[in-house]
Amino acid sequence: MSKVSIIGAYNTKFGSFVEKNKETGEIKDLKSYYDLIIEAGQGALKDAGVEAKDIDGIWLGTCSPSMFVNQEHAGPLGLEVAPKDLRFVHTTRTEGACASSSIALYNALFGVESGRFKRVLVIGVEKMNLLDTKGTTHALACCSDWPTEGARGMTFPGLFAEYAKGYMKHYNYSLEELRKMLAHVSALMYRNGVENPLAHFGKGSPPDKMQLFTAEAILKMPLEGKGSNPIVADPLRLHDCSLISDGAAALVLAPTSEAKSISKRVVEIAGIGSKTERMAENVRPNMYELTAGKLAIKQSFAEAGITIKDVNLAEVHDCFTINQLLSTEALGLSKDGRAGFDYMEGKFTRDDTCPINLSGGLKSKGHPVGATGVSMNALIYKQLVGEPIGAKPTKGQPEIGVAFNVGGSAVTNCVTTLKRIK
Repeated sequence: MSKVSIIGAYNTKFGSFVEKNKETGEIKDLKSYYDLIIEAGQGALKDAGVEAKDIDGIWLGTCSPSMFVNQEHAGPLGLEVAPKDLRFVHTTRTEGACASSSIALYNALFGVESGRFKRVLVIGVEKMNLLDTKGTTHALACCSDWPTEGARGMTFPGLFAEYAKGYMKHYNYSLEELRKMLAHVSALMYRNGVENPLAHFGKGSPPDKMQLFTAEAILKMPLEGKGSNPIVADPLRLHDCSLISDGAAALVLAPTSEAKSISKRVVEIAGIGSKTERMAENVRPNMYELTAGKLAIKQSFAEAGITIKDVNLAEVHDCFTINQLLSTEALGLSKDGRAGFDYMEGKFTRDDTCPINLSGGLKSKGHPVGATGVSMNALIYKQLVGEPIGAKPTKGQPEIGVAFNVGGSAVTNCVTTLKRIK
């Protein structure tokens, strides 16, 4: 089985690309779903130094375009990246909630491994802000187990709040202890995000203006009123939640054996892990850990022939701050139940041996759900080839990075181990 490498990557800016008239309710689209696909695809091709005519397959990951932008049959939209040269190229659309574009990446990798495809384009995209809060909440709730969760009013903050409750109960932590742990996670993500020029919460954003760069600043915020941090789903508060974002990212893949002749910036997909948990939370026994995620990590590391000690940086799925704690423990960067204390002690910053979410993570970079998986891999690629976007490690040039992306309430678990090839 031939290995596959990334030879180019691009990430659009993430944000809310709409203009809303509060008086009339009219919404103006400032950067459309279609614009985002084209920008990301063209950017990745340019970064790879590959002509569109040399692409023989396109995989597009997107979560719920039918609800967000009234568009189904999204795969063929990838042709619009270069209509003249890409017309008639094979396209596939994948969906796996917040892991939609990781699934696209893996399926594209399988295509190249099979020998049927040589150079492929992988795009992740989502346009979420055309809907109001109620509409967005409903669209995302459709990614839960509808009969037992979505239909009963359970939202994703509520689903991850169940993990937070299970974590507190299992490890016998008080609410005050958990709040301190989660506040340290948020503060670190805001510090990293403000340096990322592509981040939804970058320079000039609310966390920057309010200087929410320490746990103390977040913990002293009131529950109500201006500058508050209200409860969204107990025990999770507003600043424990990721952002509703618009954005896209893209990668160009090629067989490693050919990649070196195409580009000097080659990052091999050294290992992948993909494990799926049962959908409904009420049938899972361990609501204090990412059980399937741990198995996916083990699978990815085994394929890459590494351990966590070999990893120089990680991007993890902090859709909610509790999931950053769980992801850190699943990776083995913290012992089970101890991640919060590690964050409180100042670990996982750019000065650590393995920084986490130098991009600012979903919490600060933003979370256009269908784009997130490819975005994680694209930004790790940029770090590994010495072209970091935003914060960078201080312990030297990283050689190995890991992306841990989950879809749904930790249902679809995707782990990519990336290794720089020189």
